[in-house]
Amino acid sequence: MPMNPHHDGSALYVPDQTPALGDTVPVLVRVPAGTDVERVHLRTTPDGEPTFAEATVDRRTDTEVWYRADVQVRNPVTGYRFLLTGRRGRRWLNAAGVVGHDVPDAGDFRLVTYDPPPAWIRDAVVYQVFPDRFARSAAAADRVAPDWAIPCDWDTPVIGRGPETPRQFYGGDLDGVAAHLDHLDRLGVNTLYLTPIFPARSNHRYDAASFDRIDPLLGGDAALARLADAVHARGWRLIGDITSNHTGDAHEWFRAALAGSAAERELYYFDATGDYESWNGVRSLPKLNWGSAELRRRFATAEDSLLRRWLRPPYGLDGWRVDVANMTGRRGADAYTHEVAALLRRAAVQTRPDVLVVGEHGHDHTGDLDRDGWHGTMNYVGFTDPVLSWLKDGDAEVPNFLGTPGGVLRRSAPEVLATMDAYRSMVSWRSYTHSWQLLGSHDSARVRTVVGDAARQEVAAGLLATMPGTPMVFAGDELGLTGTNGEGSRTPMPWHRPESWDRGTLAAYRSLLALRRAEPALRHGGLRRVHVDPDTLVFLREAPTGAVLVLARRAPGVPVRLTGLPAATSVYGGADDLRPDATGTLVLPADGPTFQVWRLAG
Repeated sequence: MPMNPHHDGSALYVPDQTPALGDTVPVLVRVPAGTDVERVHLRTTPDGEPTFAEATVDRRTDTEVWYRADVQVRNPVTGYRFLLTGRRGRRWLNAAGVVGHDVPDAGDFRLVTYDPPPAWIRDAVVYQVFPDRFARSAAAADRVAPDWAIPCDWDTPVIGRGPETPRQFYGGDLDGVAAHLDHLDRLGVNTLYLTPIFPARSNHRYDAASFDRIDPLLGGDAALARLADAVHARGWRLIGDITSNHTGDAHEWFRAALAGSAAERELYYFDATGDYESWNGVRSLPKLNWGSAELRRRFATAEDSLLRRWLRPPYGLDGWRVDVANMTGRRGADAYTHEVAALLRRAAVQTRPDVLVVGEHGHDHTGDLDRDGWHGTMNYVGFTDPVLSWLKDGDAEVPNFLGTPGGVLRRSAPEVLATMDAYRSMVSWRSYTHSWQLLGSHDSARVRTVVGDAARQEVAAGLLATMPGTPMVFAGDELGLTGTNGEGSRTPMPWHRPESWDRGTLAAYRSLLALRRAEPALRHGGLRRVHVDPDTLVFLREAPTGAVLVLARRAPGVPVRLTGLPAATSVYGGADDLRPDATGTLVLPADGPTFQVWRLAG
């Protein structure tokens, strides 16, 4: 496959990754030798008016020409793209790639001047824990199950559907999490994300009954402080989970509102009959009204607000994952979402400058990023769904995946890349690379159930470890655990049954995450695709410090032949080193399913 002119917004092409308003930022385009491109123009839209400037040749090599142009950072989000002119006419290069037709500005590359996400997140590997199902400490045996609960033994099968699903209570707690940090260390993660830990009337705790204390069933405030100390002693980060869209109907605010308190009643949506709005019609989750100044004060702006309190010692959370960020502040004519995102991020950063605020979106997140709010998102639509649809076992039944009727569809690699590019091109490189890429979570089917076997799960885990963005591993995926939907995937960790672990999958995750740590290009490099066919993806991750070549196959195929690349040393997957043949061609192996990585010379 011939190389196309390329730019992606990474440091190799935009040396200044944190521009300020008024800066002049150089941007570079690489044009492979042998293309028809003779001139390159930069197009920007300062204050909404298109302007053009001709790029100049920055340098030449035997295989390509690098062009340079300067972008004047006029607006907080400054868009730009390139006009390529040659014998074949004019084409655009924007964030979706090279196209021969005119395109809207929404797909332009973006420079963002809002305060950047914390630097540590680019080197993070996140591990998600659902506390009720991760591990019990010795103290858990003495706790009495609440009245809403169905007490379960650790080996009781999980009920994936029906009214009993949120009531199954296994009794995992925070000291149990702390006792297994060595497992996370051996796996190669350095950031722990906990789903909600406030008191509630469900095992998932997204129906908070209070934000002022940690659930005593999890060990209470002191247990969070102990876990935070243990996590931070390793140099890691700890992320909490906050519900900004709703509370539970047992929440003290909502109970006061039902009792007639005007101060609390304004925090929710009540109509003249006394009925109230709830999340998706679920009566136990009354929706918060972000038009309320009092809600904003209690939630974020007050010095003792819930958002700030848990970021401070002795707990020192390093950030928040914001549940249902896509619906927060949205209700009919009310459209407070972007205000709320900026408000929460600002309050969090004022409390501690290195904090992370990630918004959950199960669908299109593009309109809610690059707005001085969420630092990134959980990238289900731009990573999870396309990767799983490419690697799906043809016989797997995965109904209603993330709410879509029909479940996971099996797609070819060109369709998968089109999906990824459609979402990636609508946000800045900064937002894309600071978002969490995941193969599943407590809200989705397990990756092993979707792809069907260890070989294809290794390919999926390889993409997780080598593509741009922050990898997030759902606890138990590394052991090959299964589940057909979100509730059914909340499987207790089988610590006491090590014979049930898929040791090969665990070894693959460890090796892939170690590879990510070892190769700066996998954490900070750009992304350049070099080959695609229905069963094969080949791409480069390139940084100023070096580059790696990645081959992912879901099935055996034919050898891939690449020209214009140097020799390469195998660093994952057991393949031979690559040496150009007499024609300067590298030949990649044809076996599959397989995941292989090489480090390029020079």
